[in-house]
Amino acid sequence: MGEIAIRLLVTGGKATPGPPIGPALSPFKINPGKVVAEINKLTKEYEGLPVPVEIIINPETKEYKIIVGLPPTSALLMKAAGVTRGPQRTVHEWVGNVSMKDVVEIAKKKIDSMPTSSLKAAVKSVLGTARATGIKVENKDPKEVTKEVDEGKWDHIINE
Repeated sequence: MGEIAIRLLVTGGKATPGPPIGPALSPFKINPGKVVAEINKLTKEYEGLPVPVEIIINPETKEYKIIVGLPPTSALLMKAAGVTRGPQRTVHEWVGNVSMKDVVEIAKKKIDSMPTSSLKAAVKSVLGTARATGIKVENKDPKEVTKEVDEGKWDHIINE
């Protein structure tokens, strides 16, 4: 029998042996407490954020490895803005603000999971998520900042 992958979304640094982890591991007779401790250690950097985790299990040997993904872009933006909730209305409601440096840092973290290899395109993608999440960039609508990126105004930060 080959390896089995269990994909879960956990709260960074705060996973518990209860659902969804415990029930997912019980058929394999693997100690969920040990797995949770390892997950919490690996996701501590993203404490409180939703983090995708994959547990690869060899059912015969009971060995496992944990692969930690990155939180969603919206969660990284909200953390950078210091907000815990997005807008409550569908019309643009601004709930926070981040710097362009924050946007570039998030783009650098997420670029490998984006369908682009260009940092500028990744930055524009993060700006789109910021707008959808209700987060301004440099106290401006991210749509306006996207135009500025196209004009090269932010190249000095993007190309650092």
